Amino acid sequence: MSKSNGEEFSLPPNQSTNATPNSKPPSSSSSDGLDRSSSCFSDVCPSLFGAYPNRSRVHIKPRNDISNRDSDSEIDKLLVISQLGARITRGFNHSLILYLLSFTCLVSVPYAAYLQNRVAKLQEGKTNLCCLCGDNYICNGSIPHFGNSGSRTVALYTVVFTIFMPFLFYKYLDRLPPIKRLSKITKISKEEVPLKKRVAYMVDVCFSIYPYAKLLALLFATIFLIGFGGLALYAVSESSFTEALWLAWTFVADAGNHADRVGTGPRIVSVSISAGGMLIFAMILGLVSDAISEMVDSLRKGKSEVIERDHVLILGWSEKLGPLLKQLAIANKSIGGGVVVVLAERDKEEMEIDIAKLEFDFMGTSVICRSGSPLILADLKKVSVSTARAIIVLVSHENSDLSDARALRVVLSLTGVKEGLRGHVVVEMSDIDNEPLVKLVGGDLIETVVAHDVIGRLMIQCALQPGLAQIWEDILGFENAEFYIKRWPELDGLRFKDVLISYPDAVPCGIKVAAEGGKIAINPDDDYVLKERDEVLVIAEDDDTYAPDCLPEIRRGLFPKIADPPKHPECILFCGWRRDIDDMIMVLEACLAPGSQLWMFNEVPEKEREKKLADGGLDVSRLENIELVHHEGNAVIRRHLENLPLEKFDSILILADELLEDSVVQADSRSLATLLLIRDIQSERLQHKDRNSTSLRFPGFSHSSWIRQMQNASDKSIILSEILDSRTRNLVSVSRISDYVLSNELVSMALAMVAEDKQINRVLEELFAGKGNEMCIKPAEFYLLDQEVLCFYDIMIRGRQRQEIVIGYRTANAECAIINPPQKSEPRKWAIDDVFVVISSSE
Repeated sequence: MSKSNGEEFSLPPNQSTNATPNSKPPSSSSSDGLDRSSSCFSDVCPSLFGAYPNRSRVHIKPRNDISNRDSDSEIDKLLVISQLGARITRGFNHSLILYLLSFTCLVSVPYAAYLQNRVAKLQEGKTNLCCLCGDNYICNGSIPHFGNSGSRTVALYTVVFTIFMPFLFYKYLDRLPPIKRLSKITKISKEEVPLKKRVAYMVDVCFSIYPYAKLLALLFATIFLIGFGGLALYAVSESSFTEALWLAWTFVADAGNHADRVGTGPRIVSVSISAGGMLIFAMILGLVSDAISEMVDSLRKGKSEVIERDHVLILGWSEKLGPLLKQLAIANKSIGGGVVVVLAERDKEEMEIDIAKLEFDFMGTSVICRSGSPLILADLKKVSVSTARAIIVLVSHENSDLSDARALRVVLSLTGVKEGLRGHVVVEMSDIDNEPLVKLVGGDLIETVVAHDVIGRLMIQCALQPGLAQIWEDILGFENAEFYIKRWPELDGLRFKDVLISYPDAVPCGIKVAAEGGKIAINPDDDYVLKERDEVLVIAEDDDTYAPDCLPEIRRGLFPKIADPPKHPECILFCGWRRDIDDMIMVLEACLAPGSQLWMFNEVPEKEREKKLADGGLDVSRLENIELVHHEGNAVIRRHLENLPLEKFDSILILADELLEDSVVQADSRSLATLLLIRDIQSERLQHKDRNSTSLRFPGFSHSSWIRQMQNASDKSIILSEILDSRTRNLVSVSRISDYVLSNELVSMALAMVAEDKQINRVLEELFAGKGNEMCIKPAEFYLLDQEVLCFYDIMIRGRQRQEIVIGYRTANAECAIINPPQKSEPRKWAIDDVFVVISSSE
């Protein structure tokens, strides 16, 4: 025990001292000596102190400098000195062992070679001496000659040293002072990482970044095994070095070649080489297997590159893909098939399974699926986006704003392709308000099809003119007749009324005027003369099935000139709430007569409806022709529907509700349930009423006409249901519905038609807009007398006197209309119950 300033303290057990209670404090000279000794010790072993960079050197100061400090600080300094000395001793011992081991390894090999060389020289001198003495037995070689034993011994020591030295070096890598100093220089963080971990990390990064690193490593290992194996065989056998290298290669290539080795040393070396060869070939086999698996997996997941030209590229996946592929396959039938590439963020196998479930023949068209994102340029290049003749961007299942925002990003990605785009881009939009932004970004390369707006306008047209949905399906689809634009130089100088009857297999509808920048004039004046570079818009079966011919003889007889009947007020019911219902109301406002009523039946509260309509840009107070009548309720609950006067409506539109438009199955199920409930309620209320009463809706039509029969069969009201899934068609046809619209299928048809020829988009925009020209159904009494015999050319000429283009007809007993009828010059007998499909001005 020792006292200082009247306090006691204990020294640690491993610390000894000769101080007694009466001992005097050490002099300054002794403390200086201790300072110098500790400083000298740290200078001698700087590497050991460097192992503890966070430890500061401890200097014991003279007694007179610490006389006023607490005894606790003295104890702490003594403890630090004790621990530091123990660590220095352990570090010194490890370093001493490492240095001795390295020195032994480095000295033993040259010393062994030196001794072996001395033995060889002595042996050679002995042999020469025996030869001089006349010992023929020794001179003839009875005593073994080890002239090359020195090189074999050096080879043996080299192999052993080379094998064991890397293990020792790796084990004591972090203890070498030069390595420590290098680590300090290259250290990039405060926390020091062991060099072994850094080497392992560098190897891992090398194998991850460079795809051929593993193969090069195996090649290096094979060369190393052959070289050092041959060196070892040379050391333990009597073969030459080149022969030993060849034997090493045979042992590596075939593990059974070492069976004929004789002697312990050659057998050990040959077995070791064979074992290393088996390991290397097993690793090579694993690499080859992994490479094949990655290649097959890449093909299975759709990661390989598509090398095609003049193909149609579809970006995205939706319910419209099936009808779209069907229309593209029909369009490519005339050229023996084509190639359609689909890029979507789905698994390739899932896409191929879904496409295989489609119930139609592709007729030679190949559909290639690739998994990827249209927002990534690398994925776009993978599907040869720059060589595609048309690119179709489908909307996703998200809401309108999100899907249009995604479409905008896809257009930005397409404009960023360095190679440029060869074809045009057809973008499906959800909201017409977002269309200008997409066109601003894409420029003239972009053609947009606003699906919701197109279907809404078509539903209004089809509700006001029953049977128009089937006609639009025939014109938009590639199965029958569709729009084509082509230049015919032989028609230059002819007036349009002569061009109209110049095609036996087509119906001209308009002119693409070159002088006005390619503007398409639908239903032009009869006196317009075709000029150079003008093109003709026709409705034909295919682009190679029609051509102009000589003018036929036309019979210009008298026919009744009946003006279009005046419009009468109508009562229409909307079941459901669409996102663009404000646009539909504006179309109705332009089409209906004053005094009409529009009943709106949905689950949206009345105050919220007014707010939504105002947000859409509709001012209800400015409506002049229609009156809005609001009712709140659920369209699939019978008691809610019974509160409506369903028997008095002229047309009932069952809309795909905004809340369910993301789910095709639920939306169609709801529409079908509403349809059946309305039909049942109508049949109960109208069973005692006279169904033969005349309606003011079609006063120009005969009572036995096709439209009148449809109206009577549907219990006075025309019900038009928005169907999103084409598979629901059969269910709707059984439910006594008078007319229907397949919205997704119609949009797919429009997308396919615009993809084949982007000029057609301007034609569809005008016909869908409700302004300018539109598709109409007119009664036969506007063009002929009952039982009159005329050819179709005669009816076309009579239609021109009404500023209309007659494109087809439907007889009273037929199930569907005939667009672009064949044999237009052959006369036939017409009935007053027939109807004609025309393109006329809505003004």
